[in-house]
Amino acid sequence: MFDFLKNKLKSWLKPEKKVVELKAKRKRESSLENRRLSGKTKEKPEKKLKKAKLEIKHEKRTKQELEEERKIGEEVIEDIKKEKGTEDIEAVPQVEGIKHEKEEVEEIKEEEKAKVKKSFWQRIGLVKKYKITNEDFSELFEQLELILLENNVALEVVDYLKENLSKELVDKEVKKEDIEKTIKQALRNSISSLFIPGFSLIDKIKQKEATFVIVFFGINGSGKTTTIAKIANFLKENNLSCVLAAGDTFRAASIEQLVKHGEKLGVKVIKQTYGSDPAAVAYDAIEYAKAHKIKAVLIDTAGRMHTKASLLKEMEKIIRVSKPDLKLFIGESITGNDATEQAKTFNEAVGIDGIILSKADVDEKGGASLSVSHVTGKPILFLGVGQGMNDLKEFNKEDIIKALGL
Repeated sequence: MFDFLKNKLKSWLKPEKKVVELKAKRKRESSLENRRLSGKTKEKPEKKLKKAKLEIKHEKRTKQELEEERKIGEEVIEDIKKEKGTEDIEAVPQVEGIKHEKEEVEEIKEEEKAKVKKSFWQRIGLVKKYKITNEDFSELFEQLELILLENNVALEVVDYLKENLSKELVDKEVKKEDIEKTIKQALRNSISSLFIPGFSLIDKIKQKEATFVIVFFGINGSGKTTTIAKIANFLKENNLSCVLAAGDTFRAASIEQLVKHGEKLGVKVIKQTYGSDPAAVAYDAIEYAKAHKIKAVLIDTAGRMHTKASLLKEMEKIIRVSKPDLKLFIGESITGNDATEQAKTFNEAVGIDGIILSKADVDEKGGASLSVSHVTGKPILFLGVGQGMNDLKEFNKEDIIKALGL
């Protein structure tokens, strides 16, 4: 899921290879130049022929041509004197020699600039200890920021990571050999702090003596009904009985879909006709559970857009009637920032207690996983990782951190 981000982070944390290659290239160039100056590098026949032709051509020049070249040369020499700030340059009649001198001056300037402007990894190359400055941090984080935004991480989360990392790294003096380890540890700590500590759903249900009620919310197409069936299977595997409430009385075939899941799992589904009050369905399911000493009630609700205020108000009635012990938001992890905004809006409207991210198995970017918990201040409880009833994985932040190579 995080392979792309992991590889990018690796390239960000391991630039020493590029520095080594650059040094090797410069060493080769320097060696060739020394050989040329010492006369060890032989001229190729083609170059010798070209040089001979130029010498013959030079001999055939007229006095007028030579005089014109001399005047041009004197003008170029004056320019070189001004640039180098010296008056001891000898006049050279050949224009080619003068141009070569000017090019050497420009090369010296470029080399001086290169010495001044070095990358962070080059600056630490020749020291035993290094203090990371604000400039160093900005240079490093600029690359990381682009990686995070490309992977659908919310902007406020990127800003949070920047502030956290800055506190851990800036003005910190570390040994040269510990630079990479220090940066990776700081990244690990910052990303780890994004996730709100979760809780065990099984333990929470067992702690309550009476019937435990859970209401599920989310938009259309988020895999809500299927995820509820997975939760029912998860409870069943942990020896906890449950009943399903078909509270989505608006979407066509939603009731039949939940009934089919219930039959497959051997779990009772309480339903009414389409158009019925979903709060009434929830009430009937709770009363049935109490009468039959069933431990948990899982209430499905109609998928609704988080931008529709009227639909969000309908949820308030369901909550007033059912008095749920848990309100869980189900969102698609592949929608990235959209899932984060949806969770934020639902939390503001009804106050969610936890998050389940569906379709995590096809999420290549993983931005929602890094963002949604921090933005809402609520824990991620489960990840949907397939279409089967057993394809529900309890969320563990260490898996995410490990997938990032940290």
